[in-house]
Amino acid sequence: MSERESFPYTGLAELRDPVTAALHRVVDPEMSLDIVELGLVYGVEAQARAVKVRITMTSAACPVTELIVDEATSELARALGPGVEVGVEVVWEPPWDPGRMSGRARDALGWE
Repeated sequence: MSERESFPYTGLAELRDPVTAALHRVVDPEMSLDIVELGLVYGVEAQARAVKVRITMTSAACPVTELIVDEATSELARALGPGVEVGVEVVWEPPWDPGRMSGRARDALGWE
């Protein structure tokens, strides 16, 4: 996927940029990188009154899962405004792997 298409997106084109920007503001505190760069966003469905986001964590034992979900929900709600229902679902299939990270994330973590 290209940088613009770092996760599958369906729905209203005019919501793509605000949704993407909101998700970039959600930082995994253990990795100090945002969830888009880490490849944790598995998909977005955006309609006029509802946005659903599927994310994963690097590990099922991730101690900050609830924090990340809450922050993603808050950032999306702020970006989209009142009247838009926001749902963030944690999924485990397919399992996350480091190959999902952006080049920037791999560089920042010193991974080749």
